[in-house]
Amino acid sequence: MTVSGKIAIVTGAGTGIGRATSIALLKEGYSVVLAGRRQELLEETAKLAGPDTAKALVVPADVSNPASVEALFEKTKATFGRLDLLFNNAGMGAPGVPLEDLTYEQWRQVVDVNLTGPFLCTQAAFRLMKEQTPRGGRIINNGSISATTPRPNSAPYTATKHAITGLTKSTSLDGRKYDIACGQIDIGNAATEMTAKMRAGIIQANGQTMIEPTMDVDIVARTVIHMAGLPLDANVLFVTVMATKMPLVGRG
Repeated sequence: MTVSGKIAIVTGAGTGIGRATSIALLKEGYSVVLAGRRQELLEETAKLAGPDTAKALVVPADVSNPASVEALFEKTKATFGRLDLLFNNAGMGAPGVPLEDLTYEQWRQVVDVNLTGPFLCTQAAFRLMKEQTPRGGRIINNGSISATTPRPNSAPYTATKHAITGLTKSTSLDGRKYDIACGQIDIGNAATEMTAKMRAGIIQANGQTMIEPTMDVDIVARTVIHMAGLPLDANVLFVTVMATKMPLVGRG
């Protein structure tokens, strides 16, 4: 394991935004703990980093499980001794069915991953960051466009992403005394596996199906790099990065 520069944990690092951001952080000189449920995908992310692979640490973890989160942060502390950045990125959606047809289990799974997971990781990060020397660090939450604006048939995902905004504000406030900064990135239509269906057409508020523009996921990664690179006495509290022509601004 090659240790250099700052230390980051990225959850959901095996695919999409998490993978792109992890690779960008590695190229930026961070040592990155790649966290996610599927080890083979995490190892693939590490390999895609090329010469920077040596700075990646693969740690399979389920953010909805308190014991798994505890083990993730214990491994990070044992390996690196500190943590400078946590990117709470892991997330999932429920099937796009009418609200009244969702099962309790579908609702609960989304809440556990999208809301309880970031809380557990934030709590563990606080415990590590407030005791380390130098003290403090930065937490970035993946909020999504859905943190402000819902899509049809998306109640669990939208509710949890609205809640992430509250968690971001509370984390930003409660972290002040420990020199912990917290911000949120709200992402619209980054081109990943999750958004592939948008290129074939996705239901709109008026009931019609429409193809939506997407943007390169590396743009998201570069935005996270900018947020992470600020000194701890400055913070991007909220930022929206989106495909310019996606149907967000307007009557819908």
